[in-house]
Amino acid sequence: MHMIRATLMAALLSGATLVSPALAETVNITFLLANDTYKVDNTSERGGFARLNAVVKAERAKGGHVFYSHAGDLISPSLLSGFDQGEHTITLLNMAPPDAFTPGNHEFDFGPEVFMKRMKEAKFPLYAANLRTADGKPVEGFKDSAIIDMGGVKVGIVGAAAQDSPVKSSPGPGLQFSPTLDTTIAAGKQLRADGADIVVAVVHASRDVDRALFDNRAADIILTGDDHDLALFFDGRTVMAESKEEAEFVTAIDVKVDVDEKDGKRKVSWYPNFRLIDTATVTPDAATQAKVDEYNSLLSKELDVAIGTTTEALDSRKSTVRTTEAAIGNLIADGMRAAVGADIAITNGGGIRGNKEYPAGAELTRRDILSELPFGNKTVKIEVTGEAVLAALENGVSDVENSAGRFPQVSGITLEADLTKPKGERVSNVMIGGKPLDTGATYTLATNDYMYGGGDGYTALKSGKPLFGVRDAKLMANDVMAYITGQKTVSAKVEGRIKLKM
Repeated sequence: MHMIRATLMAALLSGATLVSPALAETVNITFLLANDTYKVDNTSERGGFARLNAVVKAERAKGGHVFYSHAGDLISPSLLSGFDQGEHTITLLNMAPPDAFTPGNHEFDFGPEVFMKRMKEAKFPLYAANLRTADGKPVEGFKDSAIIDMGGVKVGIVGAAAQDSPVKSSPGPGLQFSPTLDTTIAAGKQLRADGADIVVAVVHASRDVDRALFDNRAADIILTGDDHDLALFFDGRTVMAESKEEAEFVTAIDVKVDVDEKDGKRKVSWYPNFRLIDTATVTPDAATQAKVDEYNSLLSKELDVAIGTTTEALDSRKSTVRTTEAAIGNLIADGMRAAVGADIAITNGGGIRGNKEYPAGAELTRRDILSELPFGNKTVKIEVTGEAVLAALENGVSDVENSAGRFPQVSGITLEADLTKPKGERVSNVMIGGKPLDTGATYTLATNDYMYGGGDGYTALKSGKPLFGVRDAKLMANDVMAYITGQKTVSAKVEGRIKLKM
């Protein structure tokens, strides 16, 4: 008996030819996704932080493995963000913090200093493998990737910030963005080499980048934001999801993971099931709602003051202000032009964000204007050549087909644009002050500081001579409010400033 026991013990200690025991187990993991949550409290029956946090808390309360990702666009644009530069959104997300967050382009709307300040306030992990400082170092507080053990399953996480932030927003020269596709593919390969069973990419990216990530199988599960799509794709090998906007829906991906280990070899297979959680059916989280109510009460008295009346209907829907002349665009451009006494004004339709309709006879409040112009942009006055004006207008109508935010809303200008012609050759019959545009002449232009810095492709304006620069400028929203207050009754309407041929 003693000899048998000793022989067995020796075999175990020496790793002799005994077969190692097989391991077979199933692990269930739920991946939650939210993205593009700007507004403190959505006015519809869906969305808002209180409902989002309720969903997250309920899923975590089930006691299983839950990994919650937020794919960016958080601190802007919104009504409150115009006042506190997005501080409230971090506070609200901290109340049910995600397990991974990656920055969208709007995280940089208030500049790099505010971006870093907000990120330091976050009580959740930050991921951005494609974000670096000017000297190539990782940004403080951010991880490129990580491997997280969830019930024995090694989940690799990689994040990628919006690569187009320098065009769409204001990250400044001190932050550098590498291509999302290349970065994510490389990080995914490294995570797999390091032992990840499943690779999850949390990205803020446009549809074309999303598609490239999916087609190249950059990760097993791609969780994205930016386009406000309610989207789910699964081809049997790769998942891609986006959860619309404002937490109107939260995507839940329930993944069944089968792990088999035998003779030192590990085999992992997984299969997803999908749930779209409609937050219209969700009771808001009480603690979050109390904080939301607190924020709203702080602003209501000042913001709900009526400043004027519109005799004409106004339409600030995205489908309008980014594709055609809009009455509200004319109103805003007129207000900017009047504020600084410029010959002309151009502002980008993508900066008009209310996404609503106002009936004729509606009273306009401060809240309305700040909802339309939430970015905190300033009205600058610059001197530009007619050639630069023409180039700016060409840029403005260069991507109408995709409802790009660069579409121009103008004052003091009329123009025609033939969208059947090549980009850069579409604009004709430009009139300023009733006279044809002279490319060799100089004009004074009212625009916003974002466009003056080359944002939305308006690089032609960067060479303009500042007459009323950013340092001395007022907020666009304040200029427009002052214009409406002075008029008392405004009658902006579509009047043929921009004529499009499709």
